[in-house]
Amino acid sequence: MAQLETIQQHFRTLRMPTAVQVVEETIASAQKENWSLEAFLADLLEQEMEGRRLRRIERLKKAAHLPVEKTLASFDQERLPLRLRRLLPQLCTGEFVDRAENLLVFGLPGRGKTHFAAAVGHELVNIGRSVFFTPTYRLVDRLLRARRDLELEYELRRLDRFEVLILDDIGYVQQSRDEMEVLFTLLAERYERRSVVITSNLVFSQWDQIFKDPMTTAAAIDRVVHHSIIVEFGKEMSSHRADQAALRQQEAL
Repeated sequence: MAQLETIQQHFRTLRMPTAVQVVEETIASAQKENWSLEAFLADLLEQEMEGRRLRRIERLKKAAHLPVEKTLASFDQERLPLRLRRLLPQLCTGEFVDRAENLLVFGLPGRGKTHFAAAVGHELVNIGRSVFFTPTYRLVDRLLRARRDLELEYELRRLDRFEVLILDDIGYVQQSRDEMEVLFTLLAERYERRSVVITSNLVFSQWDQIFKDPMTTAAAIDRVVHHSIIVEFGKEMSSHRADQAALRQQEAL
């Protein structure tokens, strides 16, 4: 076996796939430009580390289940009030995740709450944060099935692997007592440890529609509001879906 093939095989054994791919080209560059051994090794290792970072981000993207089209690049930031345009870049740094803070996004339907939350999620993934996006009703259904199968604790531990959990449209939970209980359990488990991003068209005064019992409602609100950032898509913002429909109609004329 040639020396290069031996080196590549050692890299495979060490699970360094990027080094396997680039070592021949890197050796050629080092010889042509007369690199020192230290410079050659540093360049090779830097390429391997960058390859590992990119592969990790790809794994995080697959695990996140974020809406592919709802990115920061496709989000019309000009529609946002100035205060939210200033806040958005701060959220994308992930500093609120370090503090285990929650992000609560309120507003009427069609204002862009889901796109806003998903765009932040995409940016967090791009810097290596673990994120999971889900419609709230779907996650609640999964938690109910886990509880029925006596696996709720395991399911909560699995979700705890994600630094950020994005619960989209919390107001659309079917609102049975069982659903309320597993949702409250989830929020209580993550309290002050992991970040939750919640979008809702229901303001806090209407959360009794979700949690039914006044004491449970108050306890749930207390847990999500404590250490939280609240974003309100106010009445000054028009419905994005309505704007798009009007634009299509105008273009058809």
